Amino acid sequence: MKIDRLLGIVVLLLGRKRWNATELAERFEVSVKTIYRDMETLGLAGIPVASHHGAAGGYEIMEQYTLNRQLASAKEWKALLAAVKGIASALDDQAYHELLAKVNALLPQAAHEEHARQGEELVFDLQSWGSGLELKPKLALLQQAITESKVARLRYASSAGTESEREVEPTALIMKGSIWYLQAYCRRKQGFRMFRLTRILSLSLLLEDFEPRQSPQLEGLIWRSSWGADQETLMLMHFQPQVKHRVYDAFPNVFITELADGSLQVTGSFSLDEWFYGLLLSFCHHVKVLEPSWAAEEIKRRAQLIFEIY
Repeated sequence: MKIDRLLGIVVLLLGRKRWNATELAERFEVSVKTIYRDMETLGLAGIPVASHHGAAGGYEIMEQYTLNRQLASAKEWKALLAAVKGIASALDDQAYHELLAKVNALLPQAAHEEHARQGEELVFDLQSWGSGLELKPKLALLQQAITESKVARLRYASSAGTESEREVEPTALIMKGSIWYLQAYCRRKQGFRMFRLTRILSLSLLLEDFEPRQSPQLEGLIWRSSWGADQETLMLMHFQPQVKHRVYDAFPNVFITELADGSLQVTGSFSLDEWFYGLLLSFCHHVKVLEPSWAAEEIKRRAQLIFEIY
């Protein structure tokens, strides 16, 4: 469409590169005469496109035009650019790559020059460690389901270790921390649920469309109740100095107290599910559960099962 081509030309010219008519014609797969007419249209629309003749000639948008219309500072544009880059790399969707080109074009020339000298100041890498290639197809398929309102069928492994097949109506993809989740209306449970993408064992889209429902707000306590109704238990744990770095990775700083001998005490409320027990066992003999006693006994029971395997 002509309007798409005109917008595309403006985006390219905002990138500060001078383009000649032949290059633009090849880029948009039209004739050079069409590009000449497009330039006249842009001029009539009030966009100050300058034409330069000669071997190094071509079209460019006057510098002052963009500077007078900045919606944000150079620092803010660079932060936005970094965020869009992260999204584009994670979702690998052409629409986000096009958005990246548009945001990059809006970056002032001074910011481009500074970037060339100093490199990236801010990087958002939204791909999970070791599972980026595995997640990308799921993300792409679920994004399609959300955009087209298609019912998805998935086989899911719960935190309790059980597997089930669900038909869901996908509504949102969420990254919480470094973990991707799907928010969807589960027809089996008749309510909105959160599904961790790494636990989706198989996924397919059905031909059936669904009518979008009123979905819950993804904020505060709604998040916690959506992830599971497990009751939290107040825990007191003691960790050896050797795993100090891992303790700070795994628990909020406000839960951690450093003791005089270099060891750490962690006090906080947690959902004692399979994931949490697995986390504690990963610390091996460097952690001891002090309270409650029944949680300590459960750790002993699980450790004994591991011992019996070997």
